[in-house]
Amino acid sequence: MLNQTTPFSSFWWGGFECTDQLNAFGHRVDFLPLTGHLQLIDEDYAALDQFQIRTVREGIRWAHIEKTPYHYDWSTVKTMLAAGRRHGIQQVWDLCHFGFPDDLTPLHPMFARRFAALCRAFVDFYRSERPDNVLIVTPINEVSFISWLGGDANGTAPYCHGQGWRVKYGLMRAYIEGAHALREADPTIRFLSTEPLVNIVPPLRATERERREAKEANRNQFQATDILSGRLCPELGGHESLLDIVGFNYYYDNQWQNHTTNKLGWADNIPDPRWRPLRALLHDAHKRYQRPFVLTETSHPGVDRPLWWDMIGQECAAVRQAGLPLQGVCLYPIVDRPDWDHTHQWHQAGLWDADLSVSPPARVLHEPSAEALRRAQALVQEASKLKTKNPARSRSLSLL
Repeated sequence: MLNQTTPFSSFWWGGFECTDQLNAFGHRVDFLPLTGHLQLIDEDYAALDQFQIRTVREGIRWAHIEKTPYHYDWSTVKTMLAAGRRHGIQQVWDLCHFGFPDDLTPLHPMFARRFAALCRAFVDFYRSERPDNVLIVTPINEVSFISWLGGDANGTAPYCHGQGWRVKYGLMRAYIEGAHALREADPTIRFLSTEPLVNIVPPLRATERERREAKEANRNQFQATDILSGRLCPELGGHESLLDIVGFNYYYDNQWQNHTTNKLGWADNIPDPRWRPLRALLHDAHKRYQRPFVLTETSHPGVDRPLWWDMIGQECAAVRQAGLPLQGVCLYPIVDRPDWDHTHQWHQAGLWDADLSVSPPARVLHEPSAEALRRAQALVQEASKLKTKNPARSRSLSLL
């Protein structure tokens, strides 16, 4: 049983990898056709029905929409919208999923203006096709991650070291200008932010300085959302009204020791004492923002996929039973994807694997993951019923 105020058509979502960024080698990647989703969108949408998935995350691919400044080609998005209508699929749209037009980076003086213009043009186009639908938009996906990748790790445009804050500031300037433009064009629009949810810890037997540095690093994960809400950098025009539905992206490597590449194992026989369960991370994040929230990306590569989905089901059931407003979980990617930088290497992280013997890649359901997903769905459904029957007891028990 879902919260009746949710704007989403289903609790469980599918996410189709839509990145169109420049990779570490300076090559433009375009994952919608590379994964075969553009070519097989009807097949992909029809396959979701067996899992009662009615909501998906999709992206417009800004780098392909705006080849010439202020001129937009919406033909592919129109095709995708038509497929959504045919299959009764709700599409939540990313306007910038890591990729920018060739002549822009977040450090460009016209970046925010160009993005705001794109936002206005998107609403005009969308409403010409769907005048009455609820429109849910993520203006810019994972600002925290892409500002690190492009500003500190030299992994995408603008290919910098030591400029992460400047890139984040430029992205959030554009995000906020774009959000205001979207709302001016359509006051009914809903916003879904998407940021990583992480746990950064000090070493065992840490010094006071190491504990302080890890605490600061952990707190910095919220910078983008704090800027959006006007709590940080108010000169950019952020406001609490722009913080609508809060999305958190959570993967198997989202907990690590500060200043190292040492990841905390999520399924170790002897758990690391610094490891925190997902339910606790979600509880703290909700306490910070007091908004409905969604697990907007989660998956695991390889053979541990079913174990991951069992864990996700248990954690999300606990969150739902506690009465927190978790409104969805997105399997991302739901169809397998290759690596951004080495596109011959596929992650085997989807509910469907890719059969690379044909082009476009055929879909092969990963049966152990499918079984685990069904178990997770049953757990969450049952927890929601228990929460409804005894809300006070559920809240007191589920997050322990």
